[in-house]
Amino acid sequence: MSTLGIDPGLGTTGYGFVQLDENDDLQLIDYGVILTPKKQPIGIRLQVLYEQLTELLILHSPADAAVEKLFFSRNITTAINVGQARGVALLSLAEANIPIVEFSPPEIKQAVTGYGGATKRQIQLMVKSLLSMEEVPKPDDAADALAIAICQINRARYDSLVTDSL
Repeated sequence: MSTLGIDPGLGTTGYGFVQLDENDDLQLIDYGVILTPKKQPIGIRLQVLYEQLTELLILHSPADAAVEKLFFSRNITTAINVGQARGVALLSLAEANIPIVEFSPPEIKQAVTGYGGATKRQIQLMVKSLLSMEEVPKPDDAADALAIAICQINRARYDSLVTDSL
């Protein structure tokens, strides 16, 4: 079963589906971005995001999902828009009965690179390496979504090891 990572945004929402193969190695399933039409009212843009995300959930049936937390924004309008997109993503996942975990950017960076202050480029290179990709995944939002999925898989592995040892 796959894990879905979501990097929410009003204009661009990144998504990435990753799973563990039979050898317990990370395997890329699908990734990309959902783009919303900039000249449309916000309600229409959120509806586009909801519909396309719901289609992806039906197509891939992930076992769980991880969504990036809204961590910090200097621009209040951007923060509100990202918050609205996050809400739509969370609603889509909840309606599909998919368990949701949320991670902050430093948690994602730590899980993927081993350093909570890693640069975007470092994250992209680690995602490329961990998923045995020929090139760095593009655009950035899709690469971030894959990192979020990897973070959740790593967290689930850890939780399983801790639970099994008790």
